[in-house]
Amino acid sequence: MSKAASLHPKGIEAGDHEAYMRLALSLATKSPPKPTNYRVGALVLDVATNEILATGYTLELPGNTHAEQCCFQKLSEKYNVAPEHLSQALPDEVALYTSVEPCSKRLSGNTPCVDRILAIGKRISTVYVGVKEPEKFVSDNSSSRKLNDAGINVVHVGGLEKDILEVATAGHEKPR
Repeated sequence: MSKAASLHPKGIEAGDHEAYMRLALSLATKSPPKPTNYRVGALVLDVATNEILATGYTLELPGNTHAEQCCFQKLSEKYNVAPEHLSQALPDEVALYTSVEPCSKRLSGNTPCVDRILAIGKRISTVYVGVKEPEKFVSDNSSSRKLNDAGINVVHVGGLEKDILEVATAGHEKPR
C-alpha cells in the first residue's frame, strides 16, 4: 500500500487489519475482568473512508452489554435511528472488527450479537475476528456459519490469539 493511502486519524492505514485488531484488543482491556464474561473489544469501520464510526467493549454501556452491542447502540444514537433501522443509516460498506467471534447465543436472554449483525444486513460486508469464541459459556458457536450463509464474510486476523485470550479471560479461574 502506498504512503498516499488513506490514513485513519489514529494513524492506521486502510487495509491494516492487524492494526485494527490491535485497537479492538486495546478496547477489550477497558472491560472489567469478571468470571462470567469475556472481555471483548470491537469497532465499526467505514470501508470507503477508513473512518472508525463506533467503538465498544464488553460492559461499557449499562446492562450486560457485549462489545458489538455497544458499537451498535452508539451508532443508533449517532444516526438517531432505532437499532433495527441502522441498515438505512450506515454507509454502503462497513466492516466490524471484534477481538472474539460474535456470540450466537446469550445465556442472559439478550439478543445475540450475530443476530444484531444480521439485522443490519449487508451494510456490514466483513466481520474480522481475532479468535473463535471459546466454548466455556456456549458450545458450538454458529455465528461464523450464520454470517457466511447471509453473504457476510468472516475473516480471521491471525497472530494475536494468545494476547486476545489472555485479555478475554482475565478474571476467570485458571485451570490447575
